[in-house]
Amino acid sequence: MATPPRFLFLFLFLVLFLLTFSLVAKADNSTSAKTATPNPFTAKAALIRYWNRKVPNGRPLPAFLVSKLSPLSALDTASFSSLAASGGGAALSPRLPDLCAAARLLCSPSLSSSNASHPSDSAFAGYSNSNFSNYGADRAGGADSFKNYSASENSPIDTFRRYSRDSVGHDDSFALYQPDGNIDTANFTSYATAATGGAGDFSSYAHEGNVPDLKFTNYEADANGRVQKFSSYSDDTNSGGQSFAGYGKHGNGIPLSFTSYGSNSNVMNSDFNNYGEDGNGANDTFTNYGQNGNVPENNFRSYGAAGNAASEKFSNYRDQANVGDDSFTSYAKEDNAGAADFKNYGNSFNQGTDSFKGYGQGSINFTITFGSYYGDNTTFKAYAKTGIIGFNGYRNSSTFPSSAAAALKARRRPTSRWVVEPGKFFRESELKKGTVMPMPDISDRMPARSFLPRSIAGRIPFSAAEVQRVFNMPADTALGKAAADTVAECERPPSRGETKRCATSAEDVIDFAVSVLGNNVVVRSTENTNGSKGSILIGEVKGVNGGSVTKSVSCHQSLFPYLVYYCHSVPKVRVYQAEILAVKTKEKINHGVAICHVDTSDWSPAHGAFVALGPGPGKIEVCHWIFQGDMTWTVAD
Repeated sequence: MATPPRFLFLFLFLVLFLLTFSLVAKADNSTSAKTATPNPFTAKAALIRYWNRKVPNGRPLPAFLVSKLSPLSALDTASFSSLAASGGGAALSPRLPDLCAAARLLCSPSLSSSNASHPSDSAFAGYSNSNFSNYGADRAGGADSFKNYSASENSPIDTFRRYSRDSVGHDDSFALYQPDGNIDTANFTSYATAATGGAGDFSSYAHEGNVPDLKFTNYEADANGRVQKFSSYSDDTNSGGQSFAGYGKHGNGIPLSFTSYGSNSNVMNSDFNNYGEDGNGANDTFTNYGQNGNVPENNFRSYGAAGNAASEKFSNYRDQANVGDDSFTSYAKEDNAGAADFKNYGNSFNQGTDSFKGYGQGSINFTITFGSYYGDNTTFKAYAKTGIIGFNGYRNSSTFPSSAAAALKARRRPTSRWVVEPGKFFRESELKKGTVMPMPDISDRMPARSFLPRSIAGRIPFSAAEVQRVFNMPADTALGKAAADTVAECERPPSRGETKRCATSAEDVIDFAVSVLGNNVVVRSTENTNGSKGSILIGEVKGVNGGSVTKSVSCHQSLFPYLVYYCHSVPKVRVYQAEILAVKTKEKINHGVAICHVDTSDWSPAHGAFVALGPGPGKIEVCHWIFQGDMTWTVAD
């Protein structure tokens, strides 16, 4: 009796499967006995085989790199690869939730339905990714409080649109809002419009956030006598930005206070546009704004225009900041009978740039006072001709109009310094046995993600618009902006002597390192985060390649839905491995990898290394640890 074709096919498939499994397992065991391959058809197993072919020196793929490989099963890899091949990745979008979950990616969450019908006078605790559109409209009295809202979330999206509109005597309290978040998006649009009385309080807002994107649009427009307070707003954040557009427009008697705003933040951007326009009796106070920040950028445009009897106070503004850029354009234009007081403004370490254009222009009986104002490269154009009381302690008088220069008293700036985190940079001489030194926070602050297999990542066009479309990330969200910034940095021309590549898959990382250093390479990273933010004792130290000046490839994570590494060759460095011990017990707690840049002549004078260590570009070498999540490649010893 003839064997049915269907059973013959199944029999042949089974034989082929077992033969393939045997050959793959044999090949893997012969090249790297330490590398386990429980399933040879997964994306992870395929990458391990790729490593063994590209780096045939017998060294297994390090555990820290294995942990970043795609967890996709063989079936999911084949399925999503097929979808990615259709229309440049567009076909992935309908199955995005499945892809994000299976491949361990960073994807934007979906907003809940509107909470407009939620009971009044509510205490919201433990909420995240919520939609509060039309909530609190036409409310009379009462109070709503938001506490522990979107705490420690990855890429939360919260929307407050038309919130408290036309309310009377209604109070809102936002405490512990989006603390410790990663890539936060919060939209406060048409908030408290035409509200009368009541108060809004933002306390500990977005504290220690990473790459936040916070928007306040048409906030308290046409409001009457409503009090608004921002305390501990965006303090200790990293990168990101916030914008205030149409804030307090046509308001009447609205006192606004910004206390401890953006303090200790790193590369934060704030935009204040159409702020307090046509306001009556406005009273705004900025205290400890941007204090001790690193490269803050603040833009005040059309601020307080056509206001009546307004009072603006800037105290301890950008005090002890590092560099930074402030722009005041069309500030208090055509105001009537108001005052602006800048006290202790820009008392920064490492000069930044301040630009004042159209400041107080066309105002009547408007008083402007600058006390203890420090700034360089400052331009005053179309500045108010009358009403200036005085400039005391201004550091750079040469930029003022001659009519005002005589009134200035030059004074040297105090020797304050912007403080770089202890141990972030150090000298090579400190890297020796017995040294006690501070270690910075080397933990990976990026959200957890994995590589995509090259068969998928290679088919998604590496452009901001395409990635935003495929992963459903609107361009005006924090994650959408972060993806665009990553693409822009990857497209930037290399610096002098630099060779760079943005690797969108683990295969790409390996290929780049091998192309620069050859196939006899080794990749290292600091073992763990033990010792971070404390003092450590240096144990045995070993120089890679005998401690000689060498060439390496460093790879740093970029913010993207899936793992993307910015890899670049770093010439003229020395790489060290060091035992890290506990100071008191002298027990080993970590195995650190440090890189010392011998040639710093092309570095910016404002680089944090020179803030911490002194001299300047080309005068000293600069060392730092390889942080968790990053890696450095060298030729194997």
